[in-house]
Amino acid sequence: MEISNQQIIQRAAEHSYMRTLSFILLSVILLCYSNMVIAGDKEQLQKLLNSFLTDNTQSALEKHTNFWADDLIYTSSAGERFDKKFIVDGIKNSNDKNVSDNNTNEADKYTSPTYSAEDIDIRLYGSTAIVAFKLIANINNLNTKKQIQYFNTGTFLKRNDIWQVVAWQATKIPAPENIAAQ
Repeated sequence: MEISNQQIIQRAAEHSYMRTLSFILLSVILLCYSNMVIAGDKEQLQKLLNSFLTDNTQSALEKHTNFWADDLIYTSSAGERFDKKFIVDGIKNSNDKNVSDNNTNEADKYTSPTYSAEDIDIRLYGSTAIVAFKLIANINNLNTKKQIQYFNTGTFLKRNDIWQVVAWQATKIPAPENIAAQ
């Protein structure tokens, strides 16, 4: 049985067509999968941030221990730089003070600030994510209420399938009355 040149060319074209079709199909599947992974990571980061800011079911110590990586670099809006140990120690000292300070004057008492995030922008770069947002802090003292806003940018790393913050920058947004005075 002899195969003509025309048949060889036709079979080669069919084989090439199947290869191209298989490549395109595989590419579409991988693209869809990677988009699902990205969407899943973004959703996970948004939930992590919102839970950190608003979830009152965990203790402050537990939330901060889980949210910040051990190798954290935190730059505060006051221009101070510190690490996770500094934050955790501050919470522990605050808890100790609150337990021993039951004789506080009623006028000095206030409710804990509440926090929320607006304008959240999450950008993924593999196992690294940059999360930028506006932090809204509502502070309610007995006699006054005020709101303070910050621009925050956090760098998250995903290690062992867990997102944690390795770098943080907080910048206080001037109150509108302070901007008008300038």
